[in-house]
Amino acid sequence: MKLYEYLAKEIFSKNGLPVPKGYLCLSPEDAARAALELGPVAVKAQILAGGRGKAGGITFAATPEEAGIATARLLGSEIRGYPVTRVLVEEKLNIQGELYLGFTVDTSDRRPVALASCQGGVNIEEVPPEKLVRLLIDPLFGFSSYSALYLGLRLGLKGELLKEFVSLALILYWIFMKYDAELVEINPLAIVEGHLIAADARLNIDDDALYRHPEIEVIEDGSELEKAIKNLGLAYVQLDGNIAVLANGAGITMATLDTLEKFGGRAANFLDAGGGAGAEPMAKALDLILDTGPRAVLINIFGGITRCDEVARALIQVKEKRGQTVPIILRLVGTNEDEAYRLLKTYGIEAFKGMPEAVAAVVSATQKL
Repeated sequence: MKLYEYLAKEIFSKNGLPVPKGYLCLSPEDAARAALELGPVAVKAQILAGGRGKAGGITFAATPEEAGIATARLLGSEIRGYPVTRVLVEEKLNIQGELYLGFTVDTSDRRPVALASCQGGVNIEEVPPEKLVRLLIDPLFGFSSYSALYLGLRLGLKGELLKEFVSLALILYWIFMKYDAELVEINPLAIVEGHLIAADARLNIDDDALYRHPEIEVIEDGSELEKAIKNLGLAYVQLDGNIAVLANGAGITMATLDTLEKFGGRAANFLDAGGGAGAEPMAKALDLILDTGPRAVLINIFGGITRCDEVARALIQVKEKRGQTVPIILRLVGTNEDEAYRLLKTYGIEAFKGMPEAVAAVVSATQKL
């Protein structure tokens, strides 16, 4: 479960991490009152998705009037498909530098990993490998002070900043473990007047561990797209790439995302149609994800209960409705695959039997656009 920034910062603050002073605001009047106390402020839309800054979700205001106007503009709007129902108004920071610090779970090594970079303020995926420090953590020994010191030295920190970084990193790891987090990060970890402060906060808690944290408010919040796809009985998670993915089964969907990354592509979503989805819900789901504006779509179906010809009919149904659209690449293997290929050939649509070939084709298609 993802927490809003303001909730993550509340947890950070309670556990001793420095955060900007701010207030949750539900109206322009609330924002104006907050700015009257705080002075120049940042007005930040609270949504459960990244990239809000680039999408206009963060505005700076010098006066209470400007804060009210910015809040009125944000409330009721949509950012990255998420409705804005609340904003965080907090003091504007005079930032001299930005770092990144986070902890997550490395599923391949099956243990926690610390990530740090001297390039904060951007998505961690965009940081060049040579600028990213990665440290696997032995769960039996945990994250020690010398581990934090190692990260800080690798970032080039010295003196008081290094001391603050070590203390801050130890607390952040403790929060990661205490709250059964899948991800906790500070991005950016800002340098302000010679001190470190968590200018942003992210905390994602393992859904299966929520029963251990009754004090945390469970928020059922998602984009209209997520709600629409969920109503079809399908599983959907929005991601930050440009290639929409539709597959049938959590395992094959994850494998598709991993293969995409290996071939240099980035998935725009995780959409699991399940083992037995028919043509109608798949056609509706495909239609919905096409509305998000991907550069290409990759459909990966292993036909067991789901029949390949049903998938083909779903695609044909969408194609007839929408006409020429973005490139759609298919990998179809299994039940009634010959009938599926015959149907698709009639409409001039090529399908692959191998996943690497299909992934390579969709990545190539996005690079040509």
